[in-house]
Parts: sequence; C-alpha cells; structure tokens
Amino acid sequence: MVIWLTRWLLFRVEFGAGLIKLRGDRCWRNLTCLDYHHETQPMPGPLSWFFHRMPKPLHRVEVAGNHVVQLVVPFGLFAPQPVASTAAAIIVVSQLWLVLSGNFSWLNWLTIVLAAGVVDTSTVSTVFGAAPPVGAATTVPTWFGVLVIAVSTLILVLSWRPVRNLMSPHQRMNSTFDVFHLVNSYGAFGTVGRTRREVVFEGTTDAHLRADTHWTEYAFKGKPGDVRRLPRQWSPYHLRLDWLMWFAALSPSYARPWIGRLCEGMLTNDPAIMALLRDNPFADDPPQFVRALLYDYRFTTMRELLAERAWWHREPIGVYLQPVGLGDVRHIRVAGP
Repeated sequence: MVIWLTRWLLFRVEFGAGLIKLRGDRCWRNLTCLDYHHETQPMPGPLSWFFHRMPKPLHRVEVAGNHVVQLVVPFGLFAPQPVASTAAAIIVVSQLWLVLSGNFSWLNWLTIVLAAGVVDTSTVSTVFGAAPPVGAATTVPTWFGVLVIAVSTLILVLSWRPVRNLMSPHQRMNSTFDVFHLVNSYGAFGTVGRTRREVVFEGTTDAHLRADTHWTEYAFKGKPGDVRRLPRQWSPYHLRLDWLMWFAALSPSYARPWIGRLCEGMLTNDPAIMALLRDNPFADDPPQFVRALLYDYRFTTMRELLAERAWWHREPIGVYLQPVGLGDVRHIRVAGP
C-alpha cells in the first residue's frame, strides 16, 4: 500500500503540472512556451543558453513531449509491470532533461527518487541481465499491517480535495488542503514570462550623492548579473536569495518583507547577509548608500556571443530602489519603474 501511495504522489506531481500548463498560458497549447522559458526561468544553468538557441521546431517537440510525459505517461504508473517501470523511466529521463536545462533546485531530484521507486527489481534484472531478486518475506506483523491500512485510509480520505482541485477548471498550483500538509496539489509554470528582468544592487562609499557618484555593482552567486559570466550549476542546492530576486523583479510586492533587511546587511557588511552574495566589493569599508536598478536581460545571439564574449545583453529600464543609507532602511518603499 505504501508503494501505491508513493505512485499516487508522483502522479499528482506530474499530472498536476501538466494540467496547470494546459489550462494556463496559451503558449503551452500552441507549443511556443519554450521559445522563452529557457531564458526567463528563475535561474538559468550553464546549458540554458544552448537550449534557448535550439531551432524553434525542436522547442515545439520539447513542449509536445512534455505534455505527453505529464498528461499521459502518469497513468502508466498504475499499470502492471513492466509498463509501470517504463512509465517511471520516461519520467526520470524528462526530469534529467530539466536538470540539464536549468537550476530548479531539488524538485527534479525528488521526483526522480519517487519515479525510481516505481521500477521493480524484476524489470531491472531483465534489462541489465542481472540475477533475479531473492524472494522477500510475505508476512508482516499485525500491528504494522494495521498501521499501514490506517495511514492509507487517511491519505485516501485527504485526497478528495486535491482530486477535486485537479478536475477544477480553476485549478490552484502548489496548494495544500489540510493543516499538516499531508496531501497536496502540485504544478509549476502555468504562465511563462516573455521577457527577463533583473534587479541589480549597487553601492557607493561617497558620503554625499552627486551626479558623478561612482556606483559599484554587487554580484550574486547564481542569478544573472555580469553579462560575461556563464550561468553556473547550483541545482540541487537551493539559492533562496537568488530565487527571491527573480520574484522581486516580477513585482516589488515580493520584495517588501525582506529588502530592507538585505539593504541593512549590505550597509553594515553583516557576515550572514554578505555570505549569501558571490563577493563583497566593499569588504574593507561598507558603503554609505545602496540602490537597486532594474534591467531587461536577454540571451545574446550566436553572433553577439562570438563578438562580445557575453552570454547576456542587458538594457536599463529604471530605478527599482532609490539610494538609501543606514538611517533609511526602516522606511524603504519599493516602487519599481
């Protein structure tokens, strides 16, 4: 029963993600979302530029393949072996494709672990020519059987609302329906951005701001900044601040709860805050003021890459956060352009 419950979890992860796409952004239905997604995803990886520059017909194949994997293949998880193992293997391959194309933290690896649990030892032995598995015990203690039945019944009862959410035309992404978060609904990227915006923080040691004040840019570990820096591989590690910065660029409301604390850390060289950044350009003397600008980023073309040795091209949009000093951090107002 526990094995079937893990398959049910994997089914919700995959099928929920497929439905939210089909019901969401039109580009999923006309197979064009991956014309943009490799460039606008939260944190591109070292191969994302190459995925983005693939011919558009291949992007259509990617999207169509994604629909098959998430909307059709999950039903195979409940079929007899070796069909269930084959379905799980297809899901593993699709997750590894996502691992290669971007930094999605630990989500892909958790899904791979769930899918690997569907593959039975007999199928593995047949495929790889290994010795057949030794038969396991067929009896379990009564107390354990009762516990498994009780947990399975609880999961089935709590599954009603997630199932209803899956079937609803107003499906909610990544939602929970019980206080213990035991049985949830999943799904991501129902909408795909067409452009990429990045918040760039800068600081200055000038005590008084003038038109000719020199500003020095802060560098983050994972998110795009220096246009000549190839995006790094971080998954399965989760760079929380870098992900928050992606959301902050989408809307200032995401940043309001924490941007004041971030600015305070920069203005005081707080070790805990500065450790979240790639380097500290003011290691010897903290800045007197910090500010944030908003840029439009896009991947360079092949010609631009060869000529400029840059992976990104960026254009300024406006001021995201006006210059603030240490006495201003409690009154920060993020307005964006």
